[in-house]
Amino acid sequence: MGNFDPCEKEKIDELLHQDIKESLSNRSVFENETMKIWDLRLFPGERLSFRRHNANYGWICTTGGLVITRYGNGKIDMVKLNLGDTEYFENRGENYINDLENVGEEIVVIHILEYKQTKKEKTALFWN
Repeated sequence: MGNFDPCEKEKIDELLHQDIKESLSNRSVFENETMKIWDLRLFPGERLSFRRHNANYGWICTTGGLVITRYGNGKIDMVKLNLGDTEYFENRGENYINDLENVGEEIVVIHILEYKQTKKEKTALFWN
């Protein structure tokens, strides 16, 4: 779909030849049966390696910043994040792959809420 020409050889090798973690960040701060909360902090020049996403999740950026994300299909985006930016993704079962690199001059902090798949029989029922 995308064009791998602008990608550095080391990033392509990582994508093709290394185990890709299935996580949304490198730091989990809370987990229970229904959700997992991740804390993502990238200092200037720091990069989160390619990750595989198979969960629905939402995020909020608490700092703003400038990042580059490379996708498993060859697409590359530069994204300007603003304080308070939020987004929600439905990736359950999609094997969505990307990395994230801080190319700005300040730390980027993103809090991520991952929604775990739950069984219907565990759903709470409310009545009067």
